[in-house]
Amino acid sequence: MFHVEHLNETDMKQEKSKFYSLTKILNKKADYNIIFGERSNGKTYAALLYGLKRFVATGEQFAYIRRWREDLRGKRAENLFSNHVANGAIEEITNGECNAIFYLSGKWYLAKYDAEKKKYYPQGTPFCYGFCLSEQEHEKSSSYPNVTTIIFDEFLTRRYYLPDEFMLFMNLLSTIIRQRDNVKVFMLGNTINKYCPYFSEMGLKQVTNMEQGTIDIYKFGQGGAVVAVEYCSTIVKQKASNKYFCFDNQNLQMITGGKWELAAYPHLPTKYTPKDVLFVYYIVFNEVILQGNIIQKGSENFTYIHMKTTHIKDDDNALIYSLEMNGKPNYKRKLLSTATYIEAQVTKYFATDKVFYQNNEVGEIVRNYLMTSARTNIVSVK
Repeated sequence: MFHVEHLNETDMKQEKSKFYSLTKILNKKADYNIIFGERSNGKTYAALLYGLKRFVATGEQFAYIRRWREDLRGKRAENLFSNHVANGAIEEITNGECNAIFYLSGKWYLAKYDAEKKKYYPQGTPFCYGFCLSEQEHEKSSSYPNVTTIIFDEFLTRRYYLPDEFMLFMNLLSTIIRQRDNVKVFMLGNTINKYCPYFSEMGLKQVTNMEQGTIDIYKFGQGGAVVAVEYCSTIVKQKASNKYFCFDNQNLQMITGGKWELAAYPHLPTKYTPKDVLFVYYIVFNEVILQGNIIQKGSENFTYIHMKTTHIKDDDNALIYSLEMNGKPNYKRKLLSTATYIEAQVTKYFATDKVFYQNNEVGEIVRNYLMTSARTNIVSVK
């Protein structure tokens, strides 16, 4: 079951505060809370503060997940809570007992810092554990019975997702949650790539159509998981820092206003007719079908990729690129493969920059398909 909830006037007034607040999405009482929007709007700060307050109030711990180990090393890990320390939030929520955060070996502790002695005095129990998806298999024998909040930060990326990343995430959640049902999961990201394996794997089919300032609710099965998806409103339309990002580049709107980042891709260089189409192939990705036409018009030879709004009629013979394994010989996974003559011909256009797109959205889909297919392991055969 799926429905959309737009923010009311009271919510919109709250949105005009300086930083993001979890209040609205927490009111949905969802198991998964997926939040994306502009960079530096306070998503991570708010989620970490939520975890901190729960630990101080109840002793319940939380988990902080990143994709790569590098994000949990050195200064990056040590400074994760630096804003909470600098603005006095740590002192406030602990009633002055602590004024600092101490990080050691993948764990964060509330601490008292003695400025004169330049020494930290951490509490005995960590309030947060760090995990990285790329090494999650090492966590299977560990137990975290007091973790009731899980925060997966920067789950959206314009670079590579790990092979079969969604299942890596699910396995890590299984390790942490075990047999319990009292855990709340937060997934936080910037609007840098809407074609994300998490959206497709979780069945969140309306993400690409969401408007800023809306929360979509998905309910899976009777008594199943509730997933709340929030596309954050712009917190402050004219931030003082916006002057540094005022250049004529549409992708800067992701930083200043939370618009989805889209690269600029070459569009159709010349009009053509059906008789100019030498060959047709298809790309199926994230429930979207793209049609690629190989065009020969006079001296111009290129491939043009566009949206296809109907089903593929001859799916037993047409060249179809899809991430799903399929026993039919016309189904391929690697778009840049040269295994057959015709595949080599398609690859040639990519190698010589002779690929044109209906729009930037189509370009983004192809880009994500190329990256995913290059790193995807074998999955189940249909």
